[in-house]
Amino acid sequence: MKIRSYVFLVTLLFLTTFGFAQQKIGIFDATTAIGAPALKGNASYNMENQTYTLSGAGTNMWFGNDEFQYLWTTLQGDFILRATVAFVGEGVDPHRKVGWIVKNSLDANSKHVNASTHGDGLTSLQYRKSIGGDTEELKSPALSPSIIQLERRGNTYIMSTAKFGAEFTSVELTDMEMDQEVYVGIYVCAHNAKVMESAIYSNVRIIKPVDPDYTPYRDYIGSNLEVMDVATGHREIVYRSSHSIQAPNWTLDGKKLIYNSKGHLYNYELADGMITPLNTGFAVNNNNDHVLTFDGALLGISHHDQDDDGTSALYYLPTAGDSVPTRVTKPGVGASYFHGWSPDAKKMIFTGNRNGAYNIHTVSIKNGKEKQLTDLPTLDDGPEYSPDGKHIFFNSVRTGTMQLWRMDANGKNQTQLTFDAYNNWFPHVSPDQKWIVFISFPEDIDPSSHPFYKQCMLRIMPYEGGTPRVIAHVYGGQGTINVPSWSPDSRKIAFVSNTASY
Repeated sequence: MKIRSYVFLVTLLFLTTFGFAQQKIGIFDATTAIGAPALKGNASYNMENQTYTLSGAGTNMWFGNDEFQYLWTTLQGDFILRATVAFVGEGVDPHRKVGWIVKNSLDANSKHVNASTHGDGLTSLQYRKSIGGDTEELKSPALSPSIIQLERRGNTYIMSTAKFGAEFTSVELTDMEMDQEVYVGIYVCAHNAKVMESAIYSNVRIIKPVDPDYTPYRDYIGSNLEVMDVATGHREIVYRSSHSIQAPNWTLDGKKLIYNSKGHLYNYELADGMITPLNTGFAVNNNNDHVLTFDGALLGISHHDQDDDGTSALYYLPTAGDSVPTRVTKPGVGASYFHGWSPDAKKMIFTGNRNGAYNIHTVSIKNGKEKQLTDLPTLDDGPEYSPDGKHIFFNSVRTGTMQLWRMDANGKNQTQLTFDAYNNWFPHVSPDQKWIVFISFPEDIDPSSHPFYKQCMLRIMPYEGGTPRVIAHVYGGQGTINVPSWSPDSRKIAFVSNTASY
């Protein structure tokens, strides 16, 4: 034991002496004072709530040389950088600023692209096109945002900003040549050599998007299992995987999340992060349609039956697993994708391909008898009962784009709830029956598809209907929030976001 400790100390001393040791700060490699600020800045990471506090001085970041405190890592190719940021205190200079900055080097006069917001609310996409050149800018009409995103697509840089609850406002810079290999990170500049300013960054995400030529359902990128406080928008990544993981449910006791990956289901223990397989017996080709009964006793699943040409069929088993699943839909009737239970756990509700169209049906778990609730040639999907059993919420493309709808439990009084240009999917009612959370896909997708790897929004609206507001900007899509994922106290949701390795 003593020898091993001695070897470790010698190795550490060697690495430190020769510059090979590197103390990461959260997801970043290091913090550096760019230029020569008169006051020494610093950066720290709070692992418990996944926030960064960054402090620094520095004069104006505008002319040929910059001064600021930088918390950085290195990337290649395209990326999306996103964070929620707040200044600490009232500050001294109204031009103090924070944001994301992309640099070719750590030199003070490096070419850069900088998505910034200032103490006085000014928000702009700033850039230096040549080494030692003056900074230029594109001003945003948005003021004092809390969320700042900077995206690179080749030589195009897009700054998107918003206050919590709002949609993005974007500014685009084209023909900005930077190195393929760049430094990226968050920063603070006091705009005053004699003053230290601080900012707190939360919800910090570095996202490497999927290759544009990927093949859906064959080529996957990594996943983040996230938990978010709905009232504040604060998010925490509880598990990262290089696999595709999808569709987390929250168990009724509030202790676990159930998610699927590669056809299998898994339990994630929130207290200690332990992951264990959920034994579903022969059903190991499950898709992301798994839902617990309202009392938490049973788990419904959609499994692709290899004896029925791989058709998706409905089954259920105890939530604890370790039991042979009971089949509900009958062989040969067509593909069935499970989405919810009736409050009395006697019926499952699903999207079924019957007579060449996908409509909404219920099925008795006792005898497999089905009842069709919608009857249109266009896609109806994502059905879910309200906790009181009076209504069913679903999404439908019947008006040309995918929108949210509500109907009575018997299928009558079908009423549209959303009317905007986005494609809105998977309405999930909170346990206290006050809210509906759902995912909004971009306008440019096929409204009958819910694809992977898009810049989406999670939005919320009152149970009775009304104007939606944004609670999260997410890179994800298919698998992000396909199933009911509210915490039992209606305060949080679980979901999946995606990124390739970087």
